[in-house]
Amino acid sequence: MDNGKSVETRRTPVTRQINWAGIDAAQAPTKRQRPDHWIVGAAIVGLVGWAAWAFASNPRVQWDVFGEFFFSPMIMQGLWKTIQLSLIGVTVAIIIGFMVAMMMRSENPVLQLFAKGYVGFFRGLPLLVLLLFTYNLALFAPNIVLGFPPVFGLSIDTNTFITGFTASIIGLGLHESAFMAEIIRGGLLAVSPGQAEAAQALGMRRQQAMIHIVMPQAIRVIIPATGNLFILLLKASSLVAVIGGGDLLTMAQRIYGQNFQVVPLLLVVSAWYLILVFVASLGQRILEKRMSRSVAGAAQLSVSEE
Repeated sequence: MDNGKSVETRRTPVTRQINWAGIDAAQAPTKRQRPDHWIVGAAIVGLVGWAAWAFASNPRVQWDVFGEFFFSPMIMQGLWKTIQLSLIGVTVAIIIGFMVAMMMRSENPVLQLFAKGYVGFFRGLPLLVLLLFTYNLALFAPNIVLGFPPVFGLSIDTNTFITGFTASIIGLGLHESAFMAEIIRGGLLAVSPGQAEAAQALGMRRQQAMIHIVMPQAIRVIIPATGNLFILLLKASSLVAVIGGGDLLTMAQRIYGQNFQVVPLLLVVSAWYLILVFVASLGQRILEKRMSRSVAGAAQLSVSEE
């Protein structure tokens, strides 16, 4: 018996590998091969390959015309106008959206009602209708008066001020500001109200707590959604072609209005929009990674302090 015990004590212990789900690897179910997945995947690859070959070999695409106009001066001019429209439009949307979001959080019921009405109106109005209305503003108001007319007022001819470009900026900015206000409001709501209350208990005023405590945390939520809004605005900027906004599509329309090469010019526009959206998406991902690192670093710092 003594020999048996000594042999049992010398036995090498069996090591058990536990995976991340807490399941013993020896008891975990093995992954079965699914032939139907391979069949469906092969069918999709074949279908996509056939569609790509049919598109590339279509003589009506006219790749020579595509290459001729891809870097043409008019297309480059329209591309620059599209970038300008997107950047200025999102800037206007952020400024107005921030003010509207602050009104929605105000304790003044009149400001709250105005902000809710603003968001509801511009979010419900189609962008194309808003662009047409802005471009034809002179039919509604022939003159724009700045100042207080009984005392001081500067009158400007509306047709002088409202061009295709300025109407595009106003329309895009007003429309996207309604969505931006909701993004900012959501970011502010993501911060626990207890933090602002604790800051006020320590002697900070409400505005100071908002600037120094709430906003730095809300920005981490707002920035990724703002990047997504910028991509949507970038694509929506093609709608300004209906009012001659001078964007990429406008220039392509002017070119194929003269040479009737509609398909190659629309492919040029599509290719440039895909490139712009890819670059914007790449920037958004880089920004999100940096924001997630900063959040993780802040969380680690708070844990180490505890």
